[in-house]
Amino acid sequence: MKSMFTYDLMETARNTNQWLGATARALGSYPAMAAVPTPMTTWLQAWGEVTERTFERMVVKPDWGIPSITGDDGKDHVVQIETLVDHPFCNLIHFNVVDRKPRKRRVLLVAPMSGHYATLCRKTVVSLLPDCEVYVTDWKNARDIPVSCGKFDIEDYTLYCAEFMRHLGPDLHLIAICQPAPLVLAATAFLAQEEPDAQPRSLTLIGGPVDPEANHTEVTDFGNSVTMGQLEQTMIQRVGFKYDGVGRMVYPGLLQLSSFISMNMGTHSKAFTDQIFRVAHGEASEQDRHNVFYDEYLAVMDMPAEFYLSTVERIFKNREVARNAFTIDGVPVDFSKITTVAVKTVEGEEDDISAPGQCRAALDLLTGLPDAKKAWHIEPGAGHYGIFAGGSWRNNIRPLVLGFIDQNAAAPKKATRPASAQAAE
Repeated sequence: MKSMFTYDLMETARNTNQWLGATARALGSYPAMAAVPTPMTTWLQAWGEVTERTFERMVVKPDWGIPSITGDDGKDHVVQIETLVDHPFCNLIHFNVVDRKPRKRRVLLVAPMSGHYATLCRKTVVSLLPDCEVYVTDWKNARDIPVSCGKFDIEDYTLYCAEFMRHLGPDLHLIAICQPAPLVLAATAFLAQEEPDAQPRSLTLIGGPVDPEANHTEVTDFGNSVTMGQLEQTMIQRVGFKYDGVGRMVYPGLLQLSSFISMNMGTHSKAFTDQIFRVAHGEASEQDRHNVFYDEYLAVMDMPAEFYLSTVERIFKNREVARNAFTIDGVPVDFSKITTVAVKTVEGEEDDISAPGQCRAALDLLTGLPDAKKAWHIEPGAGHYGIFAGGSWRNNIRPLVLGFIDQNAAAPKKATRPASAQAAE
């Protein structure tokens, strides 16, 4: 499958379905069709509207859609998105709230690079903006990155995170959501070894697969049941001529989306059937619950092949992070070197992506970190999405995370040398 033909075939199928939806919608909207005494015209138009929107959203990066927030002064302050660091595979962006005094809490939100854009964390950003200066890793779609920019695997990802920490300074608090949890932990350990003064104040890991074997899910079972050769042959394709990344080896977003949907086919089928009924009855709107959710859910991005394959092999199969055996350019990264960064893990009781125990395993790796700087929380009844963007996040987890940040806002005290050592000199 590692060819442009299969990549372009999927894009052709998507284009065709979008065109069919647009055609059905236009046909059902003709005034002459209203004279035909049958409800089929209404159903045809409704089916076309839902189908066109569905397949159109698959290749469109959603907008952040955060025009302003209300400040302490009761005024609405415009939110401007500033690019602080522009790299081939990721931008470090800052949500600058105009005419507002900078907040003391400086938070770097490390968004997942697992098929969706960083905008998947929009609600998380909105909830943090009133109280924090918010920075986000805005990962780019691999299909738009020229082959000349080189490879990108989990070691490059880790080094990107470390560089962003250096850029923002040590008075920083990290929140890693899902996929980046083990790699952000590795980036922090890397800084602890190489540049201790560049380490952040705290690190909150939310629903991430630090040790996938701690509690099995369909995701971990899939990773263990296939060989790397099978993955490479069935999942990897070359970007077609339509995009700047032509020839780049990727795990296509459309292929990922088919996997996402197949996991809950019945639920998605019912959601789209119900939406067609609502459109036909005139009960749907541009920003109704269905459209808001699926506009984001259907917007998928291609992942670099090296990143996807190295994630499966090194994080899930070999468990390099869980075994404290992760390396960067052949140099071991020792998690016991983290001695001053406070670490908190958050898990959802009903999380079927990163089940409880997978993220908490990070705390067992931190043998050099005092227990007073470790914390963990399991949210009762919460699923994967809810622990960073749903009601569980807003009502319970967010206050706990902000409290954890405040508890560890002060700069860590530098270790002093024992008096016996000083006397010996």
